[in-house]
Amino acid sequence: MKFEVAPLPYGKDALAPVMSAETLEFHYEKHHKGYMTALKGLLEGKPEAERSLEEVIKTSSGKVFNNAAQVWNHTFFWDGMKPAGGGAPSGDVADLLTRDFGGIDKFREAFINGGLGRFGSGYVWLVLSEGKAKIIDTPNAETPLTTADKALLTADVWEHAYYLDHRNARKAFLEAFCDKLVNWDAVAQRLKA
Repeated sequence: MKFEVAPLPYGKDALAPVMSAETLEFHYEKHHKGYMTALKGLLEGKPEAERSLEEVIKTSSGKVFNNAAQVWNHTFFWDGMKPAGGGAPSGDVADLLTRDFGGIDKFREAFINGGLGRFGSGYVWLVLSEGKAKIIDTPNAETPLTTADKALLTADVWEHAYYLDHRNARKAFLEAFCDKLVNWDAVAQRLKA
């Protein structure tokens, strides 16, 4: 198999108090790595095992898709955060958010509302769709990777992403994510790619 779970780009305690080391331990070690273990079991001895993770996601369904997409979505989520992140972006990202949302405050409101609007488990995303920034939410393991949209940022709104730190207050988690965790440098790199 050509893919493995990438190491976290920071220590497990680096995002505290917004995301505790305990949350990262469970979320990364049990959930994220668990999806990879399940995926490898499903693909063992099959030709798909030699494809890239992205190819597997784009050409699979059912359990294979769910586990592969969860591996990709989680890696994308981790890379979109950093210690002492959040706040307002600058440069091209700031220009994009101003053009398509009316500024960072309106983007923040739309992103939080997108996450709150996702009934049950899934993700809220900032994507570039036909040259325009927009907010989408996806159920379960669904991902913009299977569409023409370009993913720029995501927040995991499965309960395991926030329950230990914020209990059932998804809104508090999304507010803290926007204000204290977003890695705008990563968003800028994704926008340029």
